[in-house]
Amino acid sequence: MQSRAKILGHAVHPMLIAFPLGLLVTAVIFDIVFLVNGQPGFATASAYMIAAGVIGGLVAAVPGLIDWLAIPTGTRAKRIGLVHGIGNVVVVLLFAISWLLRLGAPGWTPSVWALICSFAGVVVGGASAWLGGELVERLSVGVDDGANVNAPNSLTWRRGGAAAMTRQRKRPIG
Repeated sequence: MQSRAKILGHAVHPMLIAFPLGLLVTAVIFDIVFLVNGQPGFATASAYMIAAGVIGGLVAAVPGLIDWLAIPTGTRAKRIGLVHGIGNVVVVLLFAISWLLRLGAPGWTPSVWALICSFAGVVVGGASAWLGGELVERLSVGVDDGANVNAPNSLTWRRGGAAAMTRQRKRPIG
């Protein structure tokens, strides 16, 4: 199935997720640098990265939800998309909590709980990003109307690639 949220023929959700993902991972890297060298500028930079990443994540969620609603019910893609979306909501919540725990601290210095939320957010985000990749790379969601929305997991040895998709199409290829 092709993406329903497009700009100039390209799916919007994959374009938008790069920013929040990069910002939130960078925030954790800055937190680690802060923990190593104690320079408060890194804690401040991390707080700003988190704020921008949370906002970007909320923006990216809108076209993601639009695309998920268009996936046929009862398919593996619909189930994976649901877990992917819930995972991303958890990531945004964890980082928002981390940001709130830093609010008002001198130099935005993170508490232990703020760091735990951020580090957990990166772990959940990695798993959710893998599921997003599974949707696009394995199931071709948002790529092609002839997508194989019931392809097996990419960690299995069964093939679900182009040959399998070709057999499932109702229209001739070409």
